[in-house]
Amino acid sequence: MKSFKSLEEARAAGVYISKIKSFVKREGRLTNAQAKAIEENWPTKGLTIEQGMLNLDDVFGSTAPTVLEIGFGMGKSFVEMATAAPQNNFIGIEVHRPGIGACLADAEEAGIENVRVFEHDAVEVLAQSIADNSLHRLQLYFPDPWHKTRHHKRRIVQPDFVQNLRSKLAIGGTFHMATDWEPYAEHMMEVMTQAQGYENTSSEETKGFVPRPDYRPITKFEVRGQKLGHGVWDLIFKRVN
Repeated sequence: MKSFKSLEEARAAGVYISKIKSFVKREGRLTNAQAKAIEENWPTKGLTIEQGMLNLDDVFGSTAPTVLEIGFGMGKSFVEMATAAPQNNFIGIEVHRPGIGACLADAEEAGIENVRVFEHDAVEVLAQSIADNSLHRLQLYFPDPWHKTRHHKRRIVQPDFVQNLRSKLAIGGTFHMATDWEPYAEHMMEVMTQAQGYENTSSEETKGFVPRPDYRPITKFEVRGQKLGHGVWDLIFKRVN
């Protein structure tokens, strides 16, 4: 990519540039219940990048603040948040099909209609499907920390990535991250502190981090980690321009 300033410029010239993935796709076994949930709920709750740039009011059939979560795992906390906040609309992005199935099954059981999901790479979804200035909040909870130094380039929180996110947030919208890996928390803080157009919502007394907000459910994984003395770090940055 030496002769191109961006991936977009390379694509325009008809040159394919391979991208570093921030995830490894581990399919796992799709249960019968998960497969059934996808089959029955995808027509109303599934989204694809082939639909192009989305009009969120049309997608949900209502005008409401939209929250987008990247990598919702099995979707339990994501559905819990959507159930607790019917005044908001929620879009989830996940690459693991069993997680998609579990999320749709939980959404169906909860009887909620304010949830939509993508089974796709988040970077491509944001670029091709989410309009600028359209999101109330972006959520990134417990992403892969890629512990080894040689893998740090795979961490999703990087300067280019957070600037791409900023364009999708409305002015005043927030980017909320959480991690249980302190070196990654420090990396997130460094990237976000240097990022233009963002303002930390925390105070100096908490070293830039924030207490877990009520809207983010505490997971069994977190509870187990806390019992073992593990920490969890939340960061919330607001788009200011």
